[in-house]
Amino acid sequence: MEGKGNKGMGGRAPFRKGAARGRAVSPSAKQEQGWDGVAGWYDKLVGADGSDYHRNVILPGVMDLLGISKGDAVADVCCGQGVLARHLLEAGAGRILGVDASAKLISAARQRHGADDRVSFLKADACALGEWADASFDVAACVMAVHDVPDAAGLMENIAAALKPGGRVAIVMMHPCFRIPQESHWGWDGDQKIQFRRLDKYGKPLEIGIKTRPGLGTEESTVFYHRPLAEVITAMGDAGLGVTVCTELFSHRRSQGGGPFSKAEHLAAEEFPLFLGLKAVKV
Repeated sequence: MEGKGNKGMGGRAPFRKGAARGRAVSPSAKQEQGWDGVAGWYDKLVGADGSDYHRNVILPGVMDLLGISKGDAVADVCCGQGVLARHLLEAGAGRILGVDASAKLISAARQRHGADDRVSFLKADACALGEWADASFDVAACVMAVHDVPDAAGLMENIAAALKPGGRVAIVMMHPCFRIPQESHWGWDGDQKIQFRRLDKYGKPLEIGIKTRPGLGTEESTVFYHRPLAEVITAMGDAGLGVTVCTELFSHRRSQGGGPFSKAEHLAAEEFPLFLGLKAVKV
């Protein structure tokens, strides 16, 4: 992916491209495609207001971390189809620039928000330094995109470059300790009557090819870049972003059935977070 960092979708689904799982595909092939190849599918999945997880978990978590003040200039990095823009405006943002590498997703964002002169969108690679990263923003957001970019260090450097001194950024991403496509799974312990989380890999960076619509005979795919938590936080620190808040976001969904499985699912939903939120300040 060119950007969005490759991205991006400002705000992607719980499996961000998420609900997209399936057999592995070539990461190099994904990088060539960028997000334009899956933009139609993703835009339909997320829509103007976000997926179920966006509305109930991701976007509320991002807005809590941002703490928008009236008149704030906001950079929405890896903005996708602009799902965050309305929430920023309602919170009082004075100027919003959405940046994404996918021309198709930028076009979708402009169609939805083009009538508001407080909002603009730019096709640009969030991993490569551009004129948009001009130290003029009070706030930045990066929603469900860190795991979609090939160069996390470049992404963090550009976010820092976009912020004024003392500016803040909110990042929400798939939780790298619990949600790794093809390498994390649910299991059932019949003796203890508990649902557990199993990780097959974690400690090394991974490039995981994802089929966005498995079973439909299409070749549309993305790449999920797993990075251990230490690598993400170190990249932020190296860029001059000091983490001040860390929050873990849990699923709002609950089983509607009864019995031991339902009870175990409820407990697991309360114990294993889906997403990780980080707030940082440019130092």
